[in-house]
Amino acid sequence: MSRDYSLFGHDTQRAIADGLVTEDWYRTPIDRKIMKSLMQRSDYPAIRDSVILFAIMISSASLAIYLMPSWLSLPFWLIYGVLYGSAMDSRWHECGHGTAFKTRRYNMIVYQIACFCMIRDPYCWKFSHARHHSDTVIVGRDPEVAIMRPVVLFKMVLNIFGIIDVIDGVKRMCVHASGRMCRDEMEYVEPVFFEKVYFCSRVWVAIYAATVIVSVLFSSWIPILLIGTPRLYGAWHMTFVGWLQHGGLADNVIDHRLNCRTVYMNPISRFIYWDMNYHIEHHMFPLVPYYRLEDLHKICRDDFPAPCSSIFAGFKEMLPALWKQRTNPDYYVKRPLPKTANPYNYGPRG
Repeated sequence: MSRDYSLFGHDTQRAIADGLVTEDWYRTPIDRKIMKSLMQRSDYPAIRDSVILFAIMISSASLAIYLMPSWLSLPFWLIYGVLYGSAMDSRWHECGHGTAFKTRRYNMIVYQIACFCMIRDPYCWKFSHARHHSDTVIVGRDPEVAIMRPVVLFKMVLNIFGIIDVIDGVKRMCVHASGRMCRDEMEYVEPVFFEKVYFCSRVWVAIYAATVIVSVLFSSWIPILLIGTPRLYGAWHMTFVGWLQHGGLADNVIDHRLNCRTVYMNPISRFIYWDMNYHIEHHMFPLVPYYRLEDLHKICRDDFPAPCSSIFAGFKEMLPALWKQRTNPDYYVKRPLPKTANPYNYGPRG
């Protein structure tokens, strides 16, 4: 079946008619006291991780600049790039939820920095991501479907370097700077925020313009290697782990166990990704801070499909499904549940 991923097409109306626009998503039963404990926030873990993140970024950028134009600078640019172009994605995500820090101001500061790095308007994307959570991979409702069906492999390859995302981000930034909103954004952004969107984009355009001007005046690549282009050369980690979130799984269902994937990852990837590898857990209970997701996973795992044992195992499960979805968009990976689990909830039409 063909799919219309726009937010104003025939699949939007079909999702509503089929009862998929609902709050009746499946949730694993958890004792209220335990859940309340899991949702307790603390500033310490996010402050610790943020100090480490920015210290490495400043150090790697400083060493890269010092070693320019030698090829010895390359590893340090790559370190800086993956933290700018990938780690900032998870910081945008968690601080946008308001769960990373206990102190609201700290969440907002890191969120604004991360939004700039990722070229994601801080207002539009907050509403967009709220819709992603309320209508996860519901075709015609979710504005953040990373891998659409039928799968176009060429676009996926381009996005390893952030090309598709950056083109879209720059286009939206320029539209906003001109005092307009994109059509899809009109579906989920409250009008009261439009002026803030315009102002933010104009500030960003000024920063990027100044970066290019300084680079030209000093005949140096350093300014644009520091600002803007890391979103391209550092996007690969975000893209790879991002595909694993929902790639090859079911769409148009109301059970996150069917459309999300939990993957065990190494400590470095977990730091960059801020534990979003526990993705079923995050979608089912989005108010649980990232540093409690592993604890939540241990509580829920008897009700969840078995997690992928590694990033490699995740790709081993996902890639054959994506290949089949090129010609059969209705195909998806069907993962068995343990005997202790409640049955899947496929939605009103089963």
